[in-house]
Amino acid sequence: MKFLKSFFTLTFLLLLTLSIQAQVTTNGKAAIEELKLHAINDTAYTISTTNEVGNQVKYSGPLSLRINGELQEVSFTEGEANFSLAEEAKLVQVTANIGTRTIARLYRPADDTTQGMTEIPMWLSILPPLIAIVLALIFREVLLALFAGIWIGGFVVYGLSAKSIFTGLLAVGDTYLMEALTDGDHVSVIIFSMLIGGMVAIISKNGGMAGVVNVLSRYAQSAKSSQLVTWFLGIAIFFDDYANTLIVGNTMRPVTDKHRISREKLAYLVDSTAAPVAAIAFVTTWIGAELGYIKDAATALGIQEGAYSLFFHSLEYAYYPVLTLVFMLMLILMNRDYGAMHHAETRARETGAVTAASLDRRGQEKQQQEMSEFEPIDESRSRSVNALLPVLVVIFGTIAGLLYTGYNAEVWNDTTLGFMRKLSITIGDSNSYRALIWASLGGVLTAVILSVSQRIMSLTETMESLLVGFKTMLPAILILVLAWSLAAVTQELYTAEYLTSLFSGNISPYFLPEITFFLAAVIAFSTGSSWGTMAILYPLMMPAAWYVSQAQGLSVEETMPIIYNVISVVLAGAVFGDHCSPISDTTILSSLASGCNHIDHVKTQLPYAITVALVANLVCTNLSSWGVHWLLVYAIGAAILWGLIRLIGKKNLTGTEAEPVQHQAAQANLEV
Repeated sequence: MKFLKSFFTLTFLLLLTLSIQAQVTTNGKAAIEELKLHAINDTAYTISTTNEVGNQVKYSGPLSLRINGELQEVSFTEGEANFSLAEEAKLVQVTANIGTRTIARLYRPADDTTQGMTEIPMWLSILPPLIAIVLALIFREVLLALFAGIWIGGFVVYGLSAKSIFTGLLAVGDTYLMEALTDGDHVSVIIFSMLIGGMVAIISKNGGMAGVVNVLSRYAQSAKSSQLVTWFLGIAIFFDDYANTLIVGNTMRPVTDKHRISREKLAYLVDSTAAPVAAIAFVTTWIGAELGYIKDAATALGIQEGAYSLFFHSLEYAYYPVLTLVFMLMLILMNRDYGAMHHAETRARETGAVTAASLDRRGQEKQQQEMSEFEPIDESRSRSVNALLPVLVVIFGTIAGLLYTGYNAEVWNDTTLGFMRKLSITIGDSNSYRALIWASLGGVLTAVILSVSQRIMSLTETMESLLVGFKTMLPAILILVLAWSLAAVTQELYTAEYLTSLFSGNISPYFLPEITFFLAAVIAFSTGSSWGTMAILYPLMMPAAWYVSQAQGLSVEETMPIIYNVISVVLAGAVFGDHCSPISDTTILSSLASGCNHIDHVKTQLPYAITVALVANLVCTNLSSWGVHWLLVYAIGAAILWGLIRLIGKKNLTGTEAEPVQHQAAQANLEV
């Protein structure tokens, strides 16, 4: 109770301080450099371009105007652009690309208490995700941190006044949470997450997971080999990051528990073999969106090379995803870790406490209670087929669903396309959410039929296990819903556009890949969305790389490697930022599937992700800009990572020093 009082008092005081500061800023004479807004009447406005001292500049060019999120294309003519507002307009965002500079402004139309248009300082747009991230790390309470971030975002959206403190609070429930729960894709994620949780509960109770542990134990006979199996499975299930995370985490958790591998290490292996693999493989649920963004930008620039060819060439510069996989393999083979991960591994090997919560009495009691719900009902009937068959139904059902929902007869009848190209287009055009729901439902039905038909459990007992599985997913689903709501707030406040405007300007084309990586990482970290980052940056950075290169006199042949590099680093930076962000849905799902405390997962993964990102961006990207062959660049990057692990990594206890503990349950203790 004392904690909640302190938490909400701190949040309220922050909102009140921002309200006072906002009144000073918006009612004073704050200069608006480069763009200036004039009210013609209550609904008609003019935006003019000005110089640093406020004198009008007769600039002509495009202006992107978003009213309540709807894009309107208008143009400057002799330094002025006119637009009108509808009565229901809530926010107006203006983005002007002048040369290589991006200028972004945010306004709130007049209401009953104000006149004209009030500017909202765009730096406030980064506060909701920033506050959520900081509070989550400080208080280790993700739900309250996300709630506070959404509340602060609503406060900014609804006017930065004392009144908006309360209207923003109400908007958390009646606007942002409701919108998150009525989005079809979001509901799909919730449904298949619950179905996967229910399936895992059933196959744990019927002894299937115990049977899988016995089978995998033949190959995973030590901490090292069990991590290798996890790494291999993560790469093998390449077609979708969600499916990868949920299947690998739930399948390997009892195996890694048996060999005293910390849940933090398992979550890292699961998370870091999900998005990196799905992002760079040819046939995944990501490929359609990637190729779509690349194709649109290339067509606008007049680049004749096809989108698939551009993507293929960009893999030469996919340093972060590839080196992440190499880095994990090195950690496993060298049996070394460092930082918070080494502490977690030492705790697990020495005490058998695979989660930090296991060390305190309250955590032990909760874990034991949940373990009892997932212990096999009859250990003598532990058969691996009762778990493997439902899991295989999920895997192959997902693939079949992707092919079915993405099938296009014209594509498959086109004789000019090769098989892999047809397959890639089909997967790219598929509805992955429907495919995952179908597959997970099939997995649940298979698990139910196997349990009841063999009389391992009655139908009533099976349904009870299913409901227990649903229950264990609820904490993570609450986090997901709040994270989606926060993402909606950042979209409404145009956080990504503001961050983009900060890093735009006159720069060398050879520095663009590094800047793009950093920008993608910041946006993905702040919004928790790799896909949203790609949607923002591909249309922005590909043209920027092209025009900046052309302006500096580079030929098309000299420009294309920069384009390839930019295509790659948008994706790499998005994946890196997503890895580091505690509000990312894939990071949350990795914690869920691995049974790891979410903040512990973020804290232990962060140093590893940053290590690879620094080597990939500062070393590899620079070397490629200097013309070093990409194979040699990969070799140099891998060698540096190997040296860093040798230098700062510490040896973990081996299997002979830490005997495996007996596996007690397949289901994790997830604390949020």
